Amino acid sequence: MKLNKNFCAAVALAVAPTALLSIPAYAAPDAAAVVKHYADVAHAKYEDSLTTAKALDAAIDALLKDPTDKTLKAARAAWIKARIPYQQTEVYRFGNPIVDDWEGKVNAWPLDEGLIDYVDASYGTESDENSLYVANVIANKTIKIDGKDVDASKLTPEFLSGTLAEAGGVEANVATGYHAIEFLLWGQDLNGTGPGAGNRPATDYDLKNCTHGNCDRRAEYLKSASTLLVSDLQEMTNNWTADGEATKHVEADPKAGLVAILTGMGSLSYGELAGERMKLGLLLHDPEEEHDCFSDNTFNSHLNDAIGIAAAYTGDYTRADGTKMKGPSLHNLVAAKDEKLDKEMQAKLKKTLDAMQVMAKRGLNVEKYDQMIGEGNKKGNAVVQAAIDGLVDQTKTVQRVIAALDLGTVKLEGSDSLDNPGAVFQ
Repeated sequence: MKLNKNFCAAVALAVAPTALLSIPAYAAPDAAAVVKHYADVAHAKYEDSLTTAKALDAAIDALLKDPTDKTLKAARAAWIKARIPYQQTEVYRFGNPIVDDWEGKVNAWPLDEGLIDYVDASYGTESDENSLYVANVIANKTIKIDGKDVDASKLTPEFLSGTLAEAGGVEANVATGYHAIEFLLWGQDLNGTGPGAGNRPATDYDLKNCTHGNCDRRAEYLKSASTLLVSDLQEMTNNWTADGEATKHVEADPKAGLVAILTGMGSLSYGELAGERMKLGLLLHDPEEEHDCFSDNTFNSHLNDAIGIAAAYTGDYTRADGTKMKGPSLHNLVAAKDEKLDKEMQAKLKKTLDAMQVMAKRGLNVEKYDQMIGEGNKKGNAVVQAAIDGLVDQTKTVQRVIAALDLGTVKLEGSDSLDNPGAVFQ
């Protein structure tokens, strides 16, 4: 069952940065004011992520109470809507240790889905790297972790986060967060680089007409994962209140706060998004390397990451309820010091956003992201490469901004996919 195209189009239009980079410069703010507004926007974004996660949780409740095509479609739509504000928070990673230490709870990927539930025979039966590759905890009330029997009879939030997540020290054992929920709503995407997303039936949750067995435990797992997502986002929202730990940390030293902003912009642009999430999959032409691989929502997630990067520079954010936030920003600070450099930064951010919008429109109207990166798809490959090129190019200007603001040496995340592509094939 596919998502309604009109719904997806509405989502894409809702996040389009209509006037994102056309704001005039304020009088030069001080660094402390810039960092304070950055923290205020962080709080708003995490609060919006929390609000949409609660709506997703309610939609999951409705699905589990009455598992039909209609309630499953509504839960999937709520998941996609929840991704919008969350992806725009990813720019707070890398420069903020509190966020980086927490992020794996909610957005870790890729995941070995055989840990969680049934998988197609094409998935295989074992992995040299992961003894829990096909543990299928939903079907098994006892599993072995590090050679020991572990009681999995109750799939509680505590079990998922405390025992199952990264079980055996394997990062691919992702048991919680958006992508575990995504898998449980869509199921595997078995289409390779062909059209179509996951197609899990609603009857996988129907206790009276159960498909694939263990519908009660599957429902328990899904509800526990959703409960955890809400509580984890509540934790991060609290961290960015005026007296929250993340806010206090970033505001303690305004210069270090500016470093945090630019580290997040540069590292997400280059190593994480351009490299690990995009170029790697394009080099390998591998649909398993797409970020939202079960739902085919990757084009939207990449677009919202790019919007978040640009917003960290401009200080602009439109909240889920339509409220617009503006305030002292890096844009103002750089413009006061070097107007030419500010224009360069704005122009490069806009070029990347334009390329991402082209990719998103293609994702809505022509083919999904996993098809775009498919081998032999010259036009789709070129669309993705243009977005990668924009991200790489804007990172160069981020580095020039760091130098212009006399912030010293700032380490940005790298990626073999960009820095040493040959290593990817070794």
